Amino acid sequence: MVQYGGWTGKVLRVDLTTGKISSEDTIAKYKDYIGGQGLAWKVLWDEVPPGTKPYDAANRLIFGVGPLTGTGTPCSGRTTITSLWPMNPYYLPASGHMGGHWGAELKYAGWDSIIVQGKASKPVWIKIVDDDVQILDAQWVWGTGINNTTNEIMSLMGSDAHVAAIGQAGENLVNQSCIMNDLSHSAGGLGGVMGSKNLKAIGVKGTGRVNIAADKDTWKTLVDRWMYLMGANSGGVVPNTPQPWSEYSSTGSRWWARPGLFWGSADPPVETGICAAGDNSKMGIRTMKGISDFSTKDASGKIIGEMITVRMDGCNACPIRCHIDYKNPLLEKYGYSQYHSNTCSGNQGNQHFVKTATDPWLNVTANNLGTALADDYGVWNNYSQLGEDFKYCYNKGIFKAKLPAAEYAAVPWALYTAGDPAFNLFYYKAIAYQEGELGKALAMGSWWMREKWGIDIKDPDYQALHKDWKFGAPYHHEGGCEGFLINLPKNRDAQNHLINSFWGNGLPYALSAEIADEITGLKGSQRESSNLHPATRGQARFAMFGEIYNQLHDSITMCDYNGMYGAWVSPWKALNYRGEPDLEARFYSAVTGDTKTRAQYETIGKRIVTLFRALTARYMNEIDQRNKHDMAPDWIFDEDPTIKVYTPGTNKLDRADMEIAKGWFYEEFGWDSKTGMPARATLESLNLKFVADDLAARKLLPA
Repeated sequence: MVQYGGWTGKVLRVDLTTGKISSEDTIAKYKDYIGGQGLAWKVLWDEVPPGTKPYDAANRLIFGVGPLTGTGTPCSGRTTITSLWPMNPYYLPASGHMGGHWGAELKYAGWDSIIVQGKASKPVWIKIVDDDVQILDAQWVWGTGINNTTNEIMSLMGSDAHVAAIGQAGENLVNQSCIMNDLSHSAGGLGGVMGSKNLKAIGVKGTGRVNIAADKDTWKTLVDRWMYLMGANSGGVVPNTPQPWSEYSSTGSRWWARPGLFWGSADPPVETGICAAGDNSKMGIRTMKGISDFSTKDASGKIIGEMITVRMDGCNACPIRCHIDYKNPLLEKYGYSQYHSNTCSGNQGNQHFVKTATDPWLNVTANNLGTALADDYGVWNNYSQLGEDFKYCYNKGIFKAKLPAAEYAAVPWALYTAGDPAFNLFYYKAIAYQEGELGKALAMGSWWMREKWGIDIKDPDYQALHKDWKFGAPYHHEGGCEGFLINLPKNRDAQNHLINSFWGNGLPYALSAEIADEITGLKGSQRESSNLHPATRGQARFAMFGEIYNQLHDSITMCDYNGMYGAWVSPWKALNYRGEPDLEARFYSAVTGDTKTRAQYETIGKRIVTLFRALTARYMNEIDQRNKHDMAPDWIFDEDPTIKVYTPGTNKLDRADMEIAKGWFYEEFGWDSKTGMPARATLESLNLKFVADDLAARKLLPA
């Protein structure tokens, strides 16, 4: 048998109904799908029949880790968690993704992924120490939050263990709940699935290592090259402010470091200073994301995010530190530690529902307290959609109209209207325990809440708060033709950062567009922000790459936000700001020994995307994916009603033009343009003949 690097060679299967623990050969069964996301789609295809619901015991919960995680490949500390999605009206398959160190620890314990099936008769947790896997009683931590659960399990396993757990929200089958490891790295949307299996946590401790196929000199050269080409958070390759080392600067770049900018709560405070390209000793200081996540200014005009940041933190093997460790002493008033850590929407999501107080510190504290409570209860804010649903229902009088009078009167509205952080204490507890009609409605997720209460998403007031996409999922980052296209196949929000990160690299548009055209081999691949134009075939191909690499990143497993996409551009004028688009394929080849060119590597990505497409059609029992699944909201065509489409400054799109773009997008994948379904020839070319045969038997294969 050929020996590969990267993979441990074993997938762990835990049946909670029978208590049986077994293993499977990763290479023999799953190598064609890499791992992580691809492995999970194959498991769902093989094992979970149409008609299964998310909280059924027959459903699977797959903790997927790929061959790069645990190897030290930069930005590879991810875990993809996949199942049937409770917030989707068709219960279609989707994934949440968490960083931290849990995924790497699973690899060190000798496992490539975990497949959890069945349902335990009582609350349990899974203890993994290398090959020693046990299903243990969890009644002693059931009913407690993620903080307590994590600390208690670590007290048994040791401080070097890593724990993925759910809080009370997951236990109570809240659709909008998460699974979290290392206290602040969460995979949204699937906490309820874990709770439905009576599974409280998975603790992991590994003493092994992950072998790499390449020799150490080849490996070091490859890592050094990637570090040389790497930028900052979200792909920024130029500084946010003018600096002597860089020809360009851009306020859209997340390379925030500059003289006079501090980690203000470090002891002593740390000045970020100039972190020029090539100075790898300061790479972890480039991304001072605290000033973005907490951008509120105090009375003196100073950004509070700078004042409360202790340091930037992050995930296993990631030199780009986008997790903010912060200190806010005001949190102790509400019974929570002054120290907390999170990033992006985990930090920002609470500002979308809190009322503004006159004291800016109270606004930040309300946000910080909301984050602490959400992380402990395991509530997921669905990229701020949860808070904005609340705000809409309050502003429109829906709570008053729909809640029983006694319940409405008992809600501490005075705290909310005053902008008092203490309102969070009521709000998150109500959701986590599904208390009252308010808690139950918010716990459902946007789609189900709107169905329950008859909310009209076309109401301009609703769309003014947060632009909904489809299935109750929020608009997430991407706009224009490319953003339209990458949302089509998804069963949740796009969760596709590659295109958004490319736009955020900070290079002048003309230069960035030139590089995009080189990558796709077509003209017009990148649009200029807020200066849209009729769709091009290049944009359709660029969107195809976005979807392919999104699923590849979730399969190998690597951060889609800070990951290898950055090799498309670089900070270096001497390279004409080009990167090396084949670098990701070279890393995959070096780690695994399964040598692939860029084109061959992208073909694997097409296989994974196409299997996912077939899964969606099979669960929907619908061949017309183009019209029945690949929907777009009216607002992208109707916003700015007095402005003509493609006028500079508007993001509105043209319906007929996007239908043309749809056809191109399908053709790039080898899918039927009329239905949006994979053609038999495409499926067979991707070694998915078994999928073609199954779809044909179900009358889901295009003629």
